[in-house]
Amino acid sequence: MEEGNHSVVTEFILTGLTDCPEMQLPLFVLFLLIYVVTLVGNGGMILLITIESQLHTPMYVFLRYLSVCDLCYSSVIVPKMLQNFLAEQKRISYTACAVQMYFFVSFADIECLLLAVMAYDRYVAICNPLLYTVTMSRQRCNLLLAGVYIVGLVDALIHTYCTFLQSFCRSNIINHFFCDIPPLLALSCSDTHSSEIVMFAFIGFLVVSTVVIVLLSYVYIIPTILQICSGEGKRKAFSTCACHLTAVVLFYGTQLFVCLHPTFSYMDTDKIASVVYTVMIPMLNPLIYSFRNAEVKGAMRKAMNKLQSL
Repeated sequence: MEEGNHSVVTEFILTGLTDCPEMQLPLFVLFLLIYVVTLVGNGGMILLITIESQLHTPMYVFLRYLSVCDLCYSSVIVPKMLQNFLAEQKRISYTACAVQMYFFVSFADIECLLLAVMAYDRYVAICNPLLYTVTMSRQRCNLLLAGVYIVGLVDALIHTYCTFLQSFCRSNIINHFFCDIPPLLALSCSDTHSSEIVMFAFIGFLVVSTVVIVLLSYVYIIPTILQICSGEGKRKAFSTCACHLTAVVLFYGTQLFVCLHPTFSYMDTDKIASVVYTVMIPMLNPLIYSFRNAEVKGAMRKAMNKLQSL
């Protein structure tokens, strides 16, 4: 089918992580194991927070939604990735590519915003503990969560529209293992300048605003923790903040590395960074919170004792 002098792209071919045939099966097994750990870890965290009343606080409500986000985030990318490891031709339809990009960007934005909301929650809990119950009421938490999801879904719609507004005529081979914005724009034969400006503006605002919220929160949190007289109180505060900071550094670090690369210089190093934030981080987050958070470990022991007594 022709449109002017260009063929209309109806499907794309993903190059994947490697074109080495001998590596396909080992990588399939590796990423299948990672995905199973991700499903079990995040599913277990969601179940634990739901059934244990001691975890029905704003901090753990946000953590539960972070686990939901990680579960969905990983499931948008990994199943297709696993299928392509075993496929001779790594094809994805035009529509499926757009849908994958939309949900990938949605959950990336939602995770970014959730980490900022969790930083604000820690700020209120540590710096204004007497006002915590009022400030982080159930209604306020629900409004924050609704705002996070609305912003994430709308922002993803803008990015997907701006990307697929382009004409793809140079090639249909995406130099990546999923439908991401930079390698898709690299295939465009249209002038992508205006679309890139719009997307960069939205990405820049989202990232800068959330990073500022996180940094400002910890500017107040850290001195307040150091002033706590009780050793146990100080240890507990540092424990919860260390979990969150670890998740923040992993997520923002890899996201910024990829986002700051111009479209035309998309390289294999970006694929590795993408593996970290699309595959590894969703697996690591529940492990970080399980092993570093005393309340989660206590709730896990309590839940295991209940199961053993049945």
